[in-house]
Amino acid sequence: MNKLHVKRGDTVVVISGKDKDKKGEVLMAMPKDGRVIVKGVNIVTKHQKPNAKNREGGIIHQEAPIHASNVMLYCKNCNKATRVSYKILENGAKVRVCKHCHETF
Repeated sequence: MNKLHVKRGDTVVVISGKDKDKKGEVLMAMPKDGRVIVKGVNIVTKHQKPNAKNREGGIIHQEAPIHASNVMLYCKNCNKATRVSYKILENGAKVRVCKHCHETF
């Protein structure tokens, strides 16, 4: 999978898994793996050894990647998750469009 329907900075809704119906911002998109990291979703516990960055070490909680097919773009106008279509404008720019309200993202 080389293309994703979401990109960094988008607000998405998780549609399946243990964090279903949670909303969050995409922190990182990994198109080669087909995965995204969403803020506040799929939190895992990691045991960190002390190092130069984190002198104390200990148990930290951080977001882990989830598959991009498990998230849908959130439309602020519709207030719900939506599929996206693509439209090419007169100037040749390709934009994403909400399937429900036809608003661009």
